[in-house]
Amino acid sequence: MFSVQIGRWKALATALSAVLVGLTLPTVAATPASATTNAYDSTYYKNAIGKTGTSLKSSLHTIISSQSKISYDAVWNALKVTDQDPNNSGNVILLYSGISRSKALNGGDVGDWNREHVWAQSHGSFGTSAGPGTDLHHLRACDVQVNSTRGNKDWDNGGSAVSGASGSYTDSNSFEPRDADKGDVARMILYMAVRYEGDDAWADLEPNDSTTNGSVPYHGRLSILKQWNELDPPSAFEERRNDVIHSTYQGNRNPFIDHPEWVEAIW
Repeated sequence: MFSVQIGRWKALATALSAVLVGLTLPTVAATPASATTNAYDSTYYKNAIGKTGTSLKSSLHTIISSQSKISYDAVWNALKVTDQDPNNSGNVILLYSGISRSKALNGGDVGDWNREHVWAQSHGSFGTSAGPGTDLHHLRACDVQVNSTRGNKDWDNGGSAVSGASGSYTDSNSFEPRDADKGDVARMILYMAVRYEGDDAWADLEPNDSTTNGSVPYHGRLSILKQWNELDPPSAFEERRNDVIHSTYQGNRNPFIDHPEWVEAIW
């Protein structure tokens, strides 16, 4: 009985093979796991879609350079909106620590939060003037002491634990943010590298693989930032922040929040 059943299955398989001979099966194009789509692809990003490398970087520069600028004083109130704690409207979430702190505690004293330039002001000497010095896409609320510990250091893995920012580490020339902020930092740095290309009053900001950049207009390490972009995808907090800056303050977007795969496409 068992041998009869096997014979029937073989006959069926042979028949099916005969039917399929000469047929061409449709080809399914695989979508890269990292590829994303965005509501702005057909409008805001339409001139960038499909490009890679320097062509993509140039196109994005043109797109995001159309922006409104705010004063450094205005940054205080803007951060109270962009960095608002989603679970407590009276607080902001602090970069590097994730601590929720009262919006009213902005200032320069111990226990306050202040305005952290993720792309350090000294890396290009742009200070706090309207432009890169006030660009909300790289300015975040941060504990005063933690901000001081970070200083103008480049980005890398390793070092000693940072007091007041659990999960963050630092050494003599680099800073490693906690895991939940790694991608945020990477995408802010690379936004600045695309937005400021030296064709206005400011320096051409670029990423490199150094941790000793000092006052030159570079920030490292690019290889580490690329890893962080992959390891820590955009969060809901980061996406909301991008939307608020675009709709309420500057009128431009951070393309690497909308399309994190563009980091690899350019660098």
